[in-house]
Parts: sequence; structure tokens; C-alpha cells
Amino acid sequence: MPSPDQPAAGQPAEGQPGAGQPGEYRLYRELADWWPLISPPHEYAQEAAYLAAVLSSTAAVPVREVLDLGSGGGHVAAHIKDRFDLTLVDISADMLAVSRRLNPECRHLRGDMRTARLPRAFDAVLVHDAVDYVTGRRDLARVIETAFAHCRPGGIAVFVPDYVKDDFRDLTGAGGGGTDPAGRRATFTERTWDPDPSDDWVQAEYEFTLRGADGAVEVIRETHRLGAFGRDTWLRLLAGAGFVPGAGLAGRAAPGRAPDHLFLGHRPVRPGPGTTPPAG
Repeated sequence: MPSPDQPAAGQPAEGQPGAGQPGEYRLYRELADWWPLISPPHEYAQEAAYLAAVLSSTAAVPVREVLDLGSGGGHVAAHIKDRFDLTLVDISADMLAVSRRLNPECRHLRGDMRTARLPRAFDAVLVHDAVDYVTGRRDLARVIETAFAHCRPGGIAVFVPDYVKDDFRDLTGAGGGGTDPAGRRATFTERTWDPDPSDDWVQAEYEFTLRGADGAVEVIRETHRLGAFGRDTWLRLLAGAGFVPGAGLAGRAAPGRAPDHLFLGHRPVRPGPGTTPPAG
């Protein structure tokens, strides 16, 4: 495998502070080292198993090389790296450092999922929940265009947003609880709600409780803006980029646990409509 210490893949695009850029949130900067305790890797195992099945069985070409856009701390990658040759791209240098410790055998690049351009293509592109931080339709189109640009003919792109406008409901929850060898522990609570149903984003209010190795406790509150686009918007933008939207594994037995929302795009084998065979 190539060295994980690679140069930047594209440059961050312009964005308004606080309007959904993950690099502007403390969680993905100075709190990144707490990420494995806030969101423990084992919690991704079941969904990762399902995504691996989607990646390996829905494309028109064999899927071996996968680009993970918005890879974050690498917790999905940790569960699928034994099946695919992964290239991980994320905008946060701090989160990439977390992922390098967990996935040293993977290729890591710093880049913005809206603008990254690598000098190669992949059999599949995976965009997990980091796409939540895209809150405008123009930027969502750019993410999908990035995926298309890196997808080989016959390949697929898989998008896994947490929220879709059509069925969004306010929610509250809690999580974390991981403990590291030094004795550090982290938990969180969240409330996610929609201040204005007429737009394409929702608001998540987090409270992180961090207990240090010395027993000192710090409570940090942070509000995140997250995208919640309608299904029609997703399907229109996928088609506009050149993908043929697909149904994934709907109605078929699959390992693991399906995410709440998944959008699949086939890159046609040849340009033009109807040139991608349906998944077997």
C-alpha cells in the first residue's frame, strides 16, 4: 500500500462559517482525539456489513478499489478494509490522524468532498454520513459530481445521509460511553430538530461530557447544521451528474443492518440512457 502521508486532494471550497462545514466544528478539530470514545468503532459493524454487501453486489464491474469520501475517523473503513482497497479522503486533518491510527494500511488524503480530484478512478465511491454537513443543493450537486468523476464506467456511488426531508422527525438521543486504556470516557446527548421545514437543513444540538484520565470532567455544547434534502432532490442531482439511480439491495436478504437512508448511483458502462444493466 502507498504511504498514508499524502498531499492534499483538492482545496476546500468556499463556505459560510457555521453553515455546515465540518472543519468549523470543535468536534472535528480539538475534540477529534475523543471521537473513538464518543462514537465507538464497534457501533459501525452492522451497517458496514450491509454497505460492504451493497458495494460488492450491485455494480456492473467487480468492486475492489473504493474511494471513501468524507471518511472521518475511519470507523466504517475499519470494518470493510479487509474486503476492499480503500482510499480515504476527509477535510479534517485531525480526523484523518484518528483514522491513520485505526487504519494504517489504508491510503489517506486530505480534501473536500465537493472539490477533490484525484488522478485516478475507482470501482465504487462511498459517501457516508459526512454528507450531512452539505446543506445547500449546489454543494450537494458538487459532491455527487465528485463521486461521478472518480467512478469508473460500470461502477457505483453509494450515499448514506442520516436525514431525508420527506420523513424527518425531531429526535433526541444519547450515546458514547467508550473508555480508552488511559481511563478517559466520553458520552453525549443530542437533540435534532428542524427550525424551518421549507429549507434543506436541520439543527443538531450536542452536549459532550468528557472525563479525562485524571477524573476531570468537561462539558462541551455545540450546535451543528446538517443537510436534510428530499428524495426527489437526491434523485434529480444523481441523474443530472450522469448516474442512473438504483435500488440497492431493497427487498433482498443482506447481512448486517441497512441504514435508514441510502441512495445508489450507477455510472453507465457507455454514455447514454439505459446502458447500465440492473444489479443481479
